[in-house]
Amino acid sequence: MEPDDEIYANGEAESSNSRNRPIISSEQLDIEAYAGLYTGRTKITRLLFIADQCGQNNNTAMQMEALRMAYEEIKKGENTQLFRDVVHKIDGRLGDNYGMDSAWCEMVDRRADQRKEKLENELNAYRTNLIKESIRMGYNDFGDYYYAHGSLADAFKSYVRTRDYCTTSKHVIHMCMSAILVSIEMGQFTHVTSYINKAEQTADALDPNTVSKLRCAAGLANLDAKKYKLAARKFLEVGPELGNSYNEVIAPQDVATYGGLCALASFDRMELKNKVIDSINFRNFLELVPEVRELIHDFYSSHYASCLDYLGNLKANLMLDIHLHDHVQTLYDQIRNKALIQYTHPFVSVDLHMMANAFKTTVASLEKELEALITDNQIQARIDSHNKILYARHADQRNATFQRVLQTGSEFDRDVRAMLLRANLIKLEYKASRKP
Repeated sequence: MEPDDEIYANGEAESSNSRNRPIISSEQLDIEAYAGLYTGRTKITRLLFIADQCGQNNNTAMQMEALRMAYEEIKKGENTQLFRDVVHKIDGRLGDNYGMDSAWCEMVDRRADQRKEKLENELNAYRTNLIKESIRMGYNDFGDYYYAHGSLADAFKSYVRTRDYCTTSKHVIHMCMSAILVSIEMGQFTHVTSYINKAEQTADALDPNTVSKLRCAAGLANLDAKKYKLAARKFLEVGPELGNSYNEVIAPQDVATYGGLCALASFDRMELKNKVIDSINFRNFLELVPEVRELIHDFYSSHYASCLDYLGNLKANLMLDIHLHDHVQTLYDQIRNKALIQYTHPFVSVDLHMMANAFKTTVASLEKELEALITDNQIQARIDSHNKILYARHADQRNATFQRVLQTGSEFDRDVRAMLLRANLIKLEYKASRKP
């Protein structure tokens, strides 16, 4: 047995006090640093999501900070409807500087109407002249216009219309990436999957950076569908060339967090070692989020107390993630169940008091968890409730050997009968052919 494979019954691990804290850590989320990871519309939607979650949890200070930053970010763009929604949510709680700016809204709306009229005239002229490239650019400009003003459904339609006027593979890729971006914003992950497949069919025009972006989008689509193993594989395939090039959708820290947690919940020990811990490529992403890296190593090394501590500390901030919040509890339950199974696997019997101490829970709660796993046939064992001991039900090797011998004999008998039948048929056919 390798040193890393040892089972630590007491769950002890080195202190985490000396480890660096990433942006996503056990401390309260640094909203400004978190928002700095993103650009464009996703920056605003993530801030508004944090504000909504903090409002539900009565964390007014974080809620107001998120709304203040969202207000400032929106005023850099042209989405007046979203601006009005944020002003309504702020409701005067941030003072006069963060109130309704009617003059700004009117100016932006007037400018938007002029821009739209200009785009319509240009597109009509292009369609009259039947210049495919110009028509494609016209629809693309309309998509950009609608996206900037928050009309995502219209933006999606405009981007998709460019498909009929694409003349090169790069045009098709551009169309697919635009459709994927808008679909992610709308939460329409079936469209995301569809346009990822379309983009991958034009492999000759795919550069490594675009491939990494498609892997990220596929990971998000599988995460949304609760296909955690597929999601983990996609995030693990993201290359280092991604960098910050896709921060209008996802940050490199998210790749590490999403991929790491999905892998913990769905991979077996061998996959976890080969595809996560030993992956030079994914290690670069894990370095950005040290706590996720450490909890993966602790889980593999069976330092369950330390691993569960990290998970517990991360949970509050992960619940503020727009893509991950619906899956946090499910992933945590799956990771904990895997840890319980992994802990009991090497032993003939386990003292529930020691096991409860390792998992930082009560014996009564631990019994209930183990009962559920035994009922679900994930752990082959029985519980001695009086002495608080878990006894493994290992297979009866003697009986199993007899069963294998009987099966082998049955298969041999069947094969011999088949051979005799074949021999008789050949013999009869031979005799029949000899008759005049």
